[in-house]
Amino acid sequence: MRVLIGTACRWQARSICVSMVLVLGMPVVGDAALSDSAKRSYQEATKLYDLSRFDEAEEALRKSLAISPRQAESHHLLGLIYATTKRQPAFAADEFRKAIQFDPKFLQAYLDLGQLLQTQGYHGEAEEVLTRATSQAPKDERPQLALAQLYELQRAVEKAEAAYGAVLKVSPNHLEALYGSAQLAEGQGRSSRAREFLLRLTTQYPAHADSWYLLGRIAEKEGRLDEAAHAYRQALKAQPDLLDAHFNLGFIYRSQGRHAEAVREFLEVVARRPEYAEAHLNLGVAYTMMNRLDEAEQEYEATIALKPGMKEAHYNYGIFFELHRKDVALALAHYRKYLELGGRDERVERIVHQSAR
Repeated sequence: MRVLIGTACRWQARSICVSMVLVLGMPVVGDAALSDSAKRSYQEATKLYDLSRFDEAEEALRKSLAISPRQAESHHLLGLIYATTKRQPAFAADEFRKAIQFDPKFLQAYLDLGQLLQTQGYHGEAEEVLTRATSQAPKDERPQLALAQLYELQRAVEKAEAAYGAVLKVSPNHLEALYGSAQLAEGQGRSSRAREFLLRLTTQYPAHADSWYLLGRIAEKEGRLDEAAHAYRQALKAQPDLLDAHFNLGFIYRSQGRHAEAVREFLEVVARRPEYAEAHLNLGVAYTMMNRLDEAEQEYEATIALKPGMKEAHYNYGIFFELHRKDVALALAHYRKYLELGGRDERVERIVHQSAR
């Protein structure tokens, strides 16, 4: 049986032009003074933000905006504070919109507003914002990437593929676009196309574990076990704690009769995740094939303790008692449990039926 486990951005302050303000009973303050004062408050806010002193950063931003209400950078940073630390998404969205209103080419504000709307479930509005961003920055891949990920979330496969394709036109070796395209292709049953993307990706990024893992899954599904094993080993070279790769590699070794190597991989899994019943079960089978019966029995017991309702565990434990321990009573007990749990096997059904006579 096989079960798979499963910013803050930095901104440079821009020069800010503020019209002369005349207030009755107050001195007239010129453009340069307003600009310099607003800039200093904004720069102070960015430093405080980077130090995670968010309340003080908010206060500095409000000073900046009191002087220069149309300062897009201050609205944007205030939006980030509302979104990430205050957890007030409505206020954050308002500030991001103000940043865009006062600077229609402020790409990061579009991206952050789109992400915020997406996480709040307003997918239509997020799409509209990100589409506007693509028109503002047609040679920047980030808006198209955000759109692709939004479409993928909506299961709009054709739109997602088109958006990833647009990213790859701008940046042919873009990691996320290549991997996203591969996942979409594999999900649509186009494994050859997925493999093309993944080979491009692993050529450019040989330490990308997820790509090697997906290559292994594709090769294994198509029966190319040596190629699959190689891909899983590459995935583990890049990410040694990738449990699914250890498990799948162990399963391949077991199917090839390489039981000692299979044991090594399954032991890696249970060492990192002792509750992974399927790994214990496969360890039991591998130990049985190596005639290490006491260890096998321990693993079958561990499997059933973790998942009493796993019919495959009772089936294999029944075979173990029948063929290796020669204990007919215990074999029958597990075979009966296997059938009670919905298992179907003509030989087991015949044995249990004959025992009832």
